[in-house]
Amino acid sequence: MGNNSRSYMYTYIGKEMVDYIANYLQNIRQRRVFPNVSPGYMRTLVPETAPQDGEHWDDIFRDVERVIMPGITHWQSPYMHAYFPALNSFPSLLGDMLADAIGCLGFTWASSPACTELETIVMDWLGKMIGLPSGFLHSNKQTMGGGVIQVTASDCTFISLLAARTEILRKFKNSGLEDMEVNSRLVAYCSDQAHSSVEKAGLIALVKMRFIECDDELSMRGDAIQEVIDKDREDGLIPFYVCATLGTTGACAFDNLKEIGPICERQGLWLHIDAAYAGTAFICPEFRKYMEGVEYANSFAFNPSKWMMGIRLATKFELLVRNDSRFEVAAKRILGMVVFRLKGENELTEILLKRLNRSGKVHMVPASLRGKYVIRFTVTSQYTEDCDIERDWKIISATATKVLHDDESTDEDVISPDDEVFEKEIPILRVPRVTPLKRKDYGISLLLSNVPMSPKLINGSFAALFDNNDVIVEFAKQITNTDFNGRPIRLSPRRRLKLKDSTKQKSLDTYKINRPLCNRQKYGSLDSKIEEILELSTLNDQTNGVCDIEDIRETDSEQNQSSEEEHPTVQVHISQFTESSNGNTSGSVAVNGSPQCCKHCGHVID
Repeated sequence: MGNNSRSYMYTYIGKEMVDYIANYLQNIRQRRVFPNVSPGYMRTLVPETAPQDGEHWDDIFRDVERVIMPGITHWQSPYMHAYFPALNSFPSLLGDMLADAIGCLGFTWASSPACTELETIVMDWLGKMIGLPSGFLHSNKQTMGGGVIQVTASDCTFISLLAARTEILRKFKNSGLEDMEVNSRLVAYCSDQAHSSVEKAGLIALVKMRFIECDDELSMRGDAIQEVIDKDREDGLIPFYVCATLGTTGACAFDNLKEIGPICERQGLWLHIDAAYAGTAFICPEFRKYMEGVEYANSFAFNPSKWMMGIRLATKFELLVRNDSRFEVAAKRILGMVVFRLKGENELTEILLKRLNRSGKVHMVPASLRGKYVIRFTVTSQYTEDCDIERDWKIISATATKVLHDDESTDEDVISPDDEVFEKEIPILRVPRVTPLKRKDYGISLLLSNVPMSPKLINGSFAALFDNNDVIVEFAKQITNTDFNGRPIRLSPRRRLKLKDSTKQKSLDTYKINRPLCNRQKYGSLDSKIEEILELSTLNDQTNGVCDIEDIRETDSEQNQSSEEEHPTVQVHISQFTESSNGNTSGSVAVNGSPQCCKHCGHVID
């Protein structure tokens, strides 16, 4: 096929795709917002190997609905209230088409001048729109400031930390200390409500991260961070970096920049502001009070894709929640997110959320605030209208009634069939049901709990979907057989030190892991720093190399007498130990006949 023919085919097929996209967005309310599929659903729908020859466009296009759409979470749906907005628009769709057609790489000015110049100009536009000081603008010739586009806000945090580390190493260049020794003493600070990317940045950069306890408003305050900084300096450590959050993930709380900023200036600390969600709100002058103190910042990151959709609609939803005496708003609403829960035990809210998500009519995710299991309701779609908010609340309210009355019936009668027509569902393989989880104390979250090295037994949305162990057990088996390869599961320092600290921000379904911690010691070298950051999690109940993560159940006398079959466990292979005849673990280091435990992590030394 010649170039002219290919161009003609692209024009013809492109118009068909544009029509499909327009129809998809126009009729998105007719689709389940959350898919009704199980892990591995796609394996039976596509070949095991890539085709040798290209397929006809009509066949490919049919696969979009047959294979792809049944497994899509529709983020542009008005019924999508999970996470944060990830918006598009018709102008952005056209812009992506043009950018893909041009297909240039703008990694330097010379590689494509227009890319670099357009980026600097647009970044200045954004900086001016949200009221950043002139030092953040490319157009300010008196400073070296200016914005740059990164892939994610997580990358921004990591890059800012690296910049701060480079600067502090330069200051100690003539101190007589080696870079590794200085690095081993570095310590950074953030709120205990900060996003997991902050902790990840510290892990990758090999620096210690302190998590400052917030006040009752979930805000990091100046006196709290000053106290920790002073203690670290007394211990011979080198404070160098602070990450303040404007609009936390769990409750959209704001750290106090007016108090933190002057401390950073006096102490010579790099102040990075993570305003991924809330940053765009500062376009509105009435919200700029929450960024007072930004003049002390060295770097500032926000996501324009999270345009502050639906503050008015979130206010409407908050009023509906407050007018129902069965519910409570768990944190102050400032922007487009409402954090709410059923009054009473955490179990009630957990069951409510899972039923709502399983219905496919609305999608939300949880968080844990001050030990309370809460639901995050975020207005994420540009297509959301007042009628959608009213419809969503009708579903939430009716489902809550069933939960409170312990009604196990389906939720199909919440909305009449004429109101919605969901896409045809494909057959899926189900894992056999086991005993549902019944727990009032939901413990520590394993997923989206803002710790990067937690056991990834299930994907985050599963934990907010299923009220039984079927998919959890099956998925854990798949992971242990294919990914872990017998290697131990590692936990981050924050997880290990604060396993039972219920004031931390967590995000999804939870299990307790009982494990003893061996004595900790302070280290001074970079090598020991790596050991400290990456030390293995200690897991008790090790039997034949298997760690049992048991369901959390009510601990009454009847349940304690239940058989093991009634208490399913998720088993994760940690290491291969064999029991010798004298009771010692084969291959382990023994002293006086007793296996020795690693002083760093608590594992039996092999």
